[in-house]
Amino acid sequence: MAAYNLHLPLSVPFTYISLCGIGALIMRSAGCTINDMWDQNLDKAVERTQNRPLARGDITTKQAVGFLGVQLMGGLAVLTQMNWYTIFLGASSLSLVTIYPLMKRITYWPQFVLGLTFNWGALLGWSAVAGAVNWPICVPLYAGSVLWTLVYDTVYAHQDKRDDVSAGIRSTALLFGDKTQPILSAFSVSSLALISYSGYLNGQGLPFYAGVGLAGFQLARVIRETNWEDRQSCWKGFVRCGWVGIWVWAGATLDYFLLLANEPTQEPDAVEDSKVVEA
Repeated sequence: MAAYNLHLPLSVPFTYISLCGIGALIMRSAGCTINDMWDQNLDKAVERTQNRPLARGDITTKQAVGFLGVQLMGGLAVLTQMNWYTIFLGASSLSLVTIYPLMKRITYWPQFVLGLTFNWGALLGWSAVAGAVNWPICVPLYAGSVLWTLVYDTVYAHQDKRDDVSAGIRSTALLFGDKTQPILSAFSVSSLALISYSGYLNGQGLPFYAGVGLAGFQLARVIRETNWEDRQSCWKGFVRCGWVGIWVWAGATLDYFLLLANEPTQEPDAVEDSKVVEA
């Protein structure tokens, strides 16, 4: 969206999508390591997580710390390829990465904190491309993405709600209970509305909104068809939520390609004339 806003050549988003993709993979895996370190005792009490390496005793906490150090160095190596604004912005997300695993012990809204953490890239990607965050555009994009995370991670949390009660783990799945469907419907509508508003402020075209529309259709299917009492159904619903991001990304990408295709190009004679004028 930043490249669309600034009419930048294809090489710019390609470079930063590659860097941000690698960085996201490394930092999300680091987040998983931190999560497993905090939760190694809780994981033993939940059927789905009993076989995680730390919970099962395959590796020690000391080994996990060493692996985490390697992951963080890898993330830092990616981050230092960007401008200083983005470096400081990226470093500021480490506090969220660290505290997220604790949230399930003290609040029924750990999914909200996960949303704040996972979607930091909505801010980071823009600043990497543009040199600074365009807050009026990025705030609704970020907020809409946080709500999307609330939807898919609540679906995910319904898998473990029985074990979570006995283990003392809190989640939006337990908080919403039998009101999950209407609440997630409201979150979905709000998420897509905020993302659409961000697109409007960014001057996006029809393909972007088509992508948002397909994302809305996918969310509606997930919320309507998921059986909240069946683990397999919840897992299937969680996986299908991933298509929401794919559709929005596809719409934004097609919109950007159409922008590039319609960009006016200077004729050779015009270029020569401009050089003469400059001389």
